[in-house]
Amino acid sequence: MIKAQGIHYKHKNFRILNGVDVSLDYGELLSIVGPNGAGKSSLLSILANEIKSNQQSYIFFKNKALSDWHIQDLSKHKAKFSQHNNHDIPLQVKDIVMMGRYPYFTGHPEKQDWDAMNKILLETDLFYLKDRDYYTLSGGEKQRVHFARLMVQLENNLSHKIAFLDEPLNHMDIKYQHLLMGVIKDFTRKSNGAIVVLHDLNLAAQFSDKILLMKNGEVLAYGKPQEVYTQQNISKAYNFSCSICENPIHPSPMIIFGESTCAREGAVNLKI
Repeated sequence: MIKAQGIHYKHKNFRILNGVDVSLDYGELLSIVGPNGAGKSSLLSILANEIKSNQQSYIFFKNKALSDWHIQDLSKHKAKFSQHNNHDIPLQVKDIVMMGRYPYFTGHPEKQDWDAMNKILLETDLFYLKDRDYYTLSGGEKQRVHFARLMVQLENNLSHKIAFLDEPLNHMDIKYQHLLMGVIKDFTRKSNGAIVVLHDLNLAAQFSDKILLMKNGEVLAYGKPQEVYTQQNISKAYNFSCSICENPIHPSPMIIFGESTCAREGAVNLKI
């Protein structure tokens, strides 16, 4: 679905990314994790065609060079959620979510646009807020509105779409963190793809097919959660001791930071 090789990026004289390779197959959810300043958001922006790599790199989306895509066509195949959004938009929730349908407008919203919006509002538990003024919402509710706007943009009959999400779970309580990750997972199960920047390592392990662990602009580890989440990899990335355990209720690794042991947390050591 998407394949990138040799991504380099500098801002002024500061190196942010250094030779990053990444790929995503149809139906996969990839989480990019790592400490602050690792280059996660910059990598996502380059993959989403928002900023350009400084040196020659190769990025292909659906076997076509990203640079060869027409921006209007690309907007129907991919969408990006940014971690920084305007919090004082003088519109109602339904108006902001409907913005995701702009690539399909021929004038005014039509029945298929309203149907797409209402479907996503229900899936994200926002339907009861659709007539609320956006600026009256909490931080977490505003995040869900922008998430819904992204998902309604991708609500079409095209195959093999991709969503890029930069820390979409900020300000959300645990219920909605799991709800939105479930929506993303369902999206990928329809042969679509998603690349998500996350800080919650255990949530990433639970929902992701692959993990890209970064540090200092480089790839420290890449693969399935069980392959990436080793004590050596995580401790090296975050400069902090940890234990890697088996999640007692989900077939995925679970990380416990500090001096805690898995036995104390009701889990068992994970042997890799």
